[in-house]
Amino acid sequence: MDPLQNRFSLALQHTSRAWRQALERRLKCRGLSQAGWLAVAAVATAKKPPSQSELAQSLGVERATIVPMIDRLVVAGLVQRKCSDEDWRVKLVIVTAAGNELYKQVKIEAECMREELLGAINKDELLIATEMLELVQRVAESPL
Repeated sequence: MDPLQNRFSLALQHTSRAWRQALERRLKCRGLSQAGWLAVAAVATAKKPPSQSELAQSLGVERATIVPMIDRLVVAGLVQRKCSDEDWRVKLVIVTAAGNELYKQVKIEAECMREELLGAINKDELLIATEMLELVQRVAESPL
């Protein structure tokens, strides 16, 4: 294995984990995990209410994972379920006013954290790193 490729993949994994953990620490006082915040954000920013299956797909989780997550968000008053008008078996996930307000607050917190972590990085270097990560993502998501 190429030592530089190994170093890069470890740095990518560790940085991703550290980023998630830093955000988790900031959101802990709100009683919301990153998974919950991402779900609320996905519903709050969707052009139309997603079905449970669509939400699971957009978050990259299994249906067995999304249902209990939505259950917790419903109990917290952040989202609600509604039967689709087209198919009563399909449950749509709708953000509540409380969920929208929380989304706005957490978005500000996440933006502050992003600025703290990335603000000192030269814009040209940040652009190069971003384009390289986007390329790695495209290659990783393409069928082999």
